[in-house]
Amino acid sequence: MPSQHASQTPTPPPGRRPRPLSRLAFGGAPVGNLYAEVDEAAARRTILHAWTGGIRHFDTAPYYGYGLSETRIGDALAGVPRDSYTLSTKVGRVIENAASRRGEADGFAVDGLAARFDYSRDGVRRALEASLRRLRTDRIDILFLHDIGALTHGERHPLVLAQALDEALPEMARMREEGLVGAIGIGVNEEAVCLDVMPRFPLDAIMLAGRYTLFEQADSKAVMARAQAEGVSVLVAGPYNSGLLGGTDGPGATYDYAPATPGVLARAQRFYDACARTGTDVGAAALQFPLAHPAVVSVVCGLRSVAEVDAALLRQRAEIPPATWKTLRDEGLLAAGVPTP
Repeated sequence: MPSQHASQTPTPPPGRRPRPLSRLAFGGAPVGNLYAEVDEAAARRTILHAWTGGIRHFDTAPYYGYGLSETRIGDALAGVPRDSYTLSTKVGRVIENAASRRGEADGFAVDGLAARFDYSRDGVRRALEASLRRLRTDRIDILFLHDIGALTHGERHPLVLAQALDEALPEMARMREEGLVGAIGIGVNEEAVCLDVMPRFPLDAIMLAGRYTLFEQADSKAVMARAQAEGVSVLVAGPYNSGLLGGTDGPGATYDYAPATPGVLARAQRFYDACARTGTDVGAAALQFPLAHPAVVSVVCGLRSVAEVDAALLRQRAEIPPATWKTLRDEGLLAAGVPTP
């Protein structure tokens, strides 16, 4: 694998489209033991069941189970033709041995390993090389720079952003020119850092988690408009807002990876009440809503079991009456002007 840096950074025009993706994508964090262990055989069945059901984009990251998610996806798909699916993974963390680490310190039920931020040129290249080995492939269709932004790094954000622009993203562009990756972008949970990066480095894609969803659109309006104008492909992750709109009977207990406040739960209940009046499953509306935006190419749904795969596929294909979208608009639960299916 090439390890020498070119003397100049490739700067292709923005808007290089990745390979076409399935509209529903497999989010690989749960099979990396997010919050709870998943049996090895169950993880394999889940991944293959998703492929058989027509989910043909698989998203993962070294951080998800400290390599476990990538390894499981790579092993499960090893016997499947490579051109029949697309892969995205992320750089920005390196995985290290940590013998004393136990349990779920970062949310992943994996012992003996840890993840360390590294946005250097060498760090992102080492991370990709390790991901290629774990995923048992010679190329990644979309490579995202993972978790830059003030939400993650706080007061260190200016330093992280500078290194991302000076080292990480240029190195990712070099790896794209080498054919190791097909497209590059950032994978984040906040709009602000997208707007920081987009004028300063040409991105092919953005993975935005939890900000352009049925539950909320206010904190993504500017980035969605810019992505549409510049031809940047958006993958929407976290369509249920950390499980808030994922239940069939009422709101879930979490929002943005934390316990939901009473105010958030009360607003979520309004979605359930409105959808009940038109006989619509809130989860189906949540899964289908982002795909109506012209910038969105795929919705990434975290899946940990065959049953969850089947539920997501059913929701993706469910018929939602136009009255549902009208009711949500009339109730003031959708931002003015957002497209609906």
